[in-house]
Amino acid sequence: MSAKRLALIVVPVLFLVSIARAQDTSNLSERNELSFTAGRTFVSTQTVPSTDLPLHFGNPLTLGGDYARLIKHHKIFGLYAELPVAFCPKMNLNYRENVIPASYKSLFVTPSVRLNIFSGQGFTVWGSAGGGYARFFESSNLIWYNPNTGPTGTNTFAAQFGAGLDAWIRHRLGVRVEVRDYYSGVPDLSAVPSEPFSTGRSRQHNYYVGVGVVHRF
Repeated sequence: MSAKRLALIVVPVLFLVSIARAQDTSNLSERNELSFTAGRTFVSTQTVPSTDLPLHFGNPLTLGGDYARLIKHHKIFGLYAELPVAFCPKMNLNYRENVIPASYKSLFVTPSVRLNIFSGQGFTVWGSAGGGYARFFESSNLIWYNPNTGPTGTNTFAAQFGAGLDAWIRHRLGVRVEVRDYYSGVPDLSAVPSEPFSTGRSRQHNYYVGVGVVHRF
């Protein structure tokens, strides 16, 4: 089932459940939130200028986490400081020539601010923006098993833009659906020094789509 079809099923169900519960969770003594989600990361295909060949990225399992604290509440709005984290254990790469790593891991840690609408109610939508740290861990092998003699670690800055919804099925327990764009620098894929590799890009979008649980305390 595609992510789009899954969202079309999950979102209405969460909305109906939250309306049915119809509880007010606006107790301001519970200012902290902790969430864990799982989903997939999507990176668009890139064309290598020197060969005019496409570089394809996989759509791997990704784990997301987030700690947030409410810093301001006014009517239906809630302003949070948050720390979203995403970890992709293996992004497979597909390229015709054996000059790049077979895969890479990625880690994003981006302090952000988040605005909740209908904050404290049974159903909340939100938007988030911030920036911080990204690291890519390039694999030690090339696509066809030769050793990677190039860099195996790249540090860079990442901006974060996100949106999502929380459906509170219990007073302190909810279900979260989120989409985040970690707009970062690129991994160093020049695995063979004698054959430099570049897509001509200095930044790339890393789109994360995840579903999980959120706990308020």
